[in-house]
Amino acid sequence: MPKNAVYAHLDQLDVAYKIIEHPPVFTCDDANQCWRELRGAHSKNLFLRDRPGGRHFLVSVISEKKVDLQALRRLPEINCSKLSFGSPERLLARLKLTPGSVSPFGLLNDPEKTVEYFIDKDLLAAAFVNFHPNLNDATVEITPADFVKYLESLDRPVIAIDIPELSD
Repeated sequence: MPKNAVYAHLDQLDVAYKIIEHPPVFTCDDANQCWRELRGAHSKNLFLRDRPGGRHFLVSVISEKKVDLQALRRLPEINCSKLSFGSPERLLARLKLTPGSVSPFGLLNDPEKTVEYFIDKDLLAAAFVNFHPNLNDATVEITPADFVKYLESLDRPVIAIDIPELSD
């Protein structure tokens, strides 16, 4: 779903948001150059799958966090034998997104709810959260309360978890 559809959905919900247009970015390091105008927490969004490939996950975390996938897979909310990154083909098939543009706004493209969504408690605790609008040439700044309203509009539960970090 193009970014204009994301904006239209947010407008329909009557939530406030700010859009920052920028050159396409593919990593958090690239995006740091564009985020100076934005308040709040910047996100990193991981598209993951379990070992057999029957379950798919989208996990939003604060951009600086180095996620421990081994510990994440053991959390009761996820509880699977092994986690790995989903392929670009799986990402396109389930969320209609391409690498570099992964975002919870892609859940608009998953009405069958084939992708389980989790958000880091640290991200929800911020004054504002920032996500791509399904393309990596813009960022949407939104309050956590309005982001929750977006998830509820999709009939998605808000599953906030403590995302485990790799130790140094």
